[in-house]
Amino acid sequence: MKENKRSIPFTIKLLLAMAAFVGMFGAAMVFGAADISIKEVWSAVAANGADDQSLIIREIRLPREIAAILVGAALAVSGAVMQGMTKNPLADPGLLGLTAGANAALALAVAFFPSANYLGITIACFIGAAVGAMLVFGIGSLKKGGFAPFRIVLAGAAVSALLYAIADGVGIYFKVSKEVSMWTAGGLIGVTWKQLQIISPFIIIGIVAALYLSRQVTVLSLSEEVAVGLGQKTMFIKSMLFIIVILLAGASVALVGNMAFIGLIIPHLVRAVVGTDYRFILPMSVVLGGTLMLLADTLGRTINAPYETPIAAIVAMMGLPFFLIIVRKGGKMLL
Repeated sequence: MKENKRSIPFTIKLLLAMAAFVGMFGAAMVFGAADISIKEVWSAVAANGADDQSLIIREIRLPREIAAILVGAALAVSGAVMQGMTKNPLADPGLLGLTAGANAALALAVAFFPSANYLGITIACFIGAAVGAMLVFGIGSLKKGGFAPFRIVLAGAAVSALLYAIADGVGIYFKVSKEVSMWTAGGLIGVTWKQLQIISPFIIIGIVAALYLSRQVTVLSLSEEVAVGLGQKTMFIKSMLFIIVILLAGASVALVGNMAFIGLIIPHLVRAVVGTDYRFILPMSVVLGGTLMLLADTLGRTINAPYETPIAAIVAMMGLPFFLIIVRKGGKMLL
């Protein structure tokens, strides 16, 4: 089976994935509540048109789709890194407390620091993601064998429920539920260039750092003993990877709110195509993660146009059956 996966060179597979990505980006720019021709998109982006249609494309649709690409890539890479680092096939930022922690921290920041700027909210999301993850893995480590995949998922479900309840409670008590829900609805509506200028560096740095450490992730995914035998400083590497995951998950929540399953779906699909080497998994996850988010956003804007279907609901409909398939297989990797 591994021979079949490698019969086609990785470069060809990546180029095909990038072609699908470019096609999906074009479709996302053209289709929506108001369908726009390719010529109009080109005029707005390349020719810098000054009409109303061009301004709508440049100021509304283009930043929205760039945000979709960044978030899809960030969640896919963070999910792949988590799965490799923990050897847990069910690992996903949305399932293991990171997005719930970021959500709770966001609610607290809105309640206690109403004048906080976007960067302050983003930093709060990073802190919340770290706290959520530490709670999950802390609970999972209380018992011998606690890092078993299903036990971690159960701990993640419990911690996520607690953190979401805290966020809801804070919103109700401080009467900021509306403000919090605008952040956490799981959508790309209203994404601006200013927000992208703040968030994109965190996501880009996180992805580049993950790609740089891809070889170490591969070794960790095989055996920690092997990693130690090869001279890896496993605690340092895990700490760096943990920081990367927090950066990617926290930035994603700050940009579009709660989004589960992207980090679960993409790494499994990628491993089925390129094998178990994270030097191939991570770059492919970047491309396919962005492609899937573009697809979900396009569906959200077209299924019930001119009304929008929440993108989080579309992703959940894609991800839940996938999650159940993995559970049915006993948590085994889809290789």
